[in-house]
Amino acid sequence: MDFYLTFKAFHIIAVISWMVGLLYLPRLYVYHVKAKSGGELDKTLKIMEHKLLKIIMNPAMILTFIFGFALLHQTGFAGGWVHAKLLLAFLLAGFHGFLAKCRRNFSEGKNQRSEKFYRIINEVPTILLIAIVFLAIFKPF
Repeated sequence: MDFYLTFKAFHIIAVISWMVGLLYLPRLYVYHVKAKSGGELDKTLKIMEHKLLKIIMNPAMILTFIFGFALLHQTGFAGGWVHAKLLLAFLLAGFHGFLAKCRRNFSEGKNQRSEKFYRIINEVPTILLIAIVFLAIFKPF
């Protein structure tokens, strides 16, 4: 039985779920910078950030790679575009790790970054996503 389309569907679902978190978590940090330390908003944001990362983002990232590699197992690593797409996916995973570190800093009251910083980095996953989608659709090399 050919599971290619099933793996592809689950891969796309996992990517969408992961991207939602990668786009939303930095936005929460923008608001968290403004929150009074120890206040109600600070406590609420800590809970939201923790749950978003642990319950949605981490499983979605893992499933993205599992189903992505399952697809590659069926189709092979043919074409330079696949290697470029993998590189960008690993950059997204690195960004995910960076966001996790930022969450720990907020959790421990050690955030040193500004609202503007989080607004700017909020664009990183969008740029990487656009490049990944174009690589996957056009297979330019």
